[in-house]
Amino acid sequence: MVDEEALLAQFTAQFDQQTDDSDTTQTDSNDSDNIPAFDADRFLQGLDAIFARHAAASEAAPYLEQAMSDAENAEDDAGLLTVLNETMGFYRSQGWHDKNQWIVQRTIELALRMGLEGSETWATTLINCATAMRAAKQYDQAEDLYTQALHCAENVYPPKDRRIAALHNNLSMLYQETGKGEASEHELREAMRILREASDNPSTDIDLASSCTNLALTLLDEGKTDDAHAYADEALAIHATARAQGVDSAHYAAALAGAAQVRFAQQKYGEAAAYYREALNLIEDRYGRDTDYWRITEENLSKALDAAKAAGQSIDEPAHGVAAEPMPSGMELARRFWEQAGKPMLQSRYPDYAERIAVGLVGYGSECFGFDDALSRDHDFAPRFCLWLTDEDYAAIGTALQEDYERIAHAWRSEHSSADLPDSPTTPRAQGTMRRDGVFRIGDFFETLTGYREAPPQDAPHEWLALDESTLATATNGRIFADALGIFSKTRQGFTFMPEDVRLSLISRRLGMLSQAGQYNLPRMLQRGDGAAAMTSIHEFAQAAISLVFLVNNPVSVGYAPYYKWRFAALRRLSRRMATRLPGVCAQLEEILHLASAACFGVPGTTAEHKASTTATPPADRINAIIERICADIVGELQREGLTRSQETFLEWQRPYVEEHIVSDAPCLHSL
Repeated sequence: MVDEEALLAQFTAQFDQQTDDSDTTQTDSNDSDNIPAFDADRFLQGLDAIFARHAAASEAAPYLEQAMSDAENAEDDAGLLTVLNETMGFYRSQGWHDKNQWIVQRTIELALRMGLEGSETWATTLINCATAMRAAKQYDQAEDLYTQALHCAENVYPPKDRRIAALHNNLSMLYQETGKGEASEHELREAMRILREASDNPSTDIDLASSCTNLALTLLDEGKTDDAHAYADEALAIHATARAQGVDSAHYAAALAGAAQVRFAQQKYGEAAAYYREALNLIEDRYGRDTDYWRITEENLSKALDAAKAAGQSIDEPAHGVAAEPMPSGMELARRFWEQAGKPMLQSRYPDYAERIAVGLVGYGSECFGFDDALSRDHDFAPRFCLWLTDEDYAAIGTALQEDYERIAHAWRSEHSSADLPDSPTTPRAQGTMRRDGVFRIGDFFETLTGYREAPPQDAPHEWLALDESTLATATNGRIFADALGIFSKTRQGFTFMPEDVRLSLISRRLGMLSQAGQYNLPRMLQRGDGAAAMTSIHEFAQAAISLVFLVNNPVSVGYAPYYKWRFAALRRLSRRMATRLPGVCAQLEEILHLASAACFGVPGTTAEHKASTTATPPADRINAIIERICADIVGELQREGLTRSQETFLEWQRPYVEEHIVSDAPCLHSL
């Protein structure tokens, strides 16, 4: 086998974490009239745009170099630190390890000069530097930096914080690469202990699955194949359960590749080949063929196929660690329908247009958010996708293409009809101009969803404020399967770039509602005995809190909060991610809702846990205490973001501090 196979698991297990690790904390820009201010948020948005249009290979390096120069000229140390952290990640991805060592040294010196030692920003910076040194095979320096980061993190993060688990994972990879198997195993088990304690549901915890995969590979290196098999299967079982609930993770390819490597070591070559084949398909789908991860997995698949043939073994379909294959999600069905029927139809009937048409599934429907399940299939559900055309192309082939789409849709659905794909009635809301699949003009599609053919201008805050977050979520969700022209992707991306002033204004508004509904009106309504008004206050507080979590984490990175039905599902998913800000709010809100009936109407708790808890402290007092904890956590996050200098936990008084950072003087952005 190729020795670098473990890199696949390591890459995907760390992919989200490493791209999210960079610290974006800012301080006030330099006020000099002679030196242009450096806008770190705008810098990050521009960098995200480069990656989104797959132009990093040619555009990222000069963009980063210019940003370093701009931050230095503005004498903005915090902005420069942000740029250096991002540069380290990019240089690492490109294998520019010699250049990166200079960036690492410069980053550490800057952070020390800024007096950040012992802070969360210091821990984040050390992690990024250590990861860069590990990639450069400077293992002694990497170990020292990781160890410093761990000591710092244990002092500044809560004991069950997932970022501490991520650090243990990083150390384990370092030890695995340097042949220190026992040390690697110890770090992984510590990471898994933290994750199991921190997780609301370990059976669907993707971070835990990644640690299981890494532990399986470490145990395999130590010759502990039976234990390795058990942990590899646990990772697959977690992914299977999560996928059945609509959670589709890039880490799944790593779990498949890890299971394949274990099977190969056990001489189960046919099973190994089947797992490698599925992993290869996922890698190609997400990252394309032009990556080391695809090439390594393809080579390992070839070796497994050869070994299976020599041993006379069949290529069995993988069991995924559970008794049966989970029901495919709506997005998976959409992709299969496109690959098996849509793509061949375009290539054969519209060869001159095939490479000009964008294809995917975006918009209305639980499957576009990844939240569909068996209950979702009772209406408006079928394998489907959208084809988005320019106005010119639509005028030429739109009508004929729609007819062909309807033809292949009927044929494909009939051919694949089963218990998992029952006939699903189409409701009036998904017909006519509101239909959810088929052929669209690009502008018409977004106008139907948002009222705009393209995103409002960045300097039109009143237009952005008129767009609900749920509307923006619907316009930016889903997946794009093909878009050679890039026009649809660019239009869709425009709606993800909420202007920073608008984001800050919305944060201020949410702070106002949190204080008004939760800290002021709820206690008064409870004292009055008006249970209905108290319950309404709790609802408003919860909605504002969910919105705030998404806004604080920045929609350009995590998306927007969807409409009410899926808000908690989206918040749970966001809260499970490493490096999420305010990850504890979700569980606290759910506890408030469990207690709400008893507090507002005197109804006993709905679970045994809450029944027992109400005997000691009145439910109303518990709700008020939880609300104050949430508000205190929010203030702490605002301080970490540099958005406030105040310790005040009554959130209404935090609004002026946040609004100080709004550059525009547009009245709609400022509270009265």
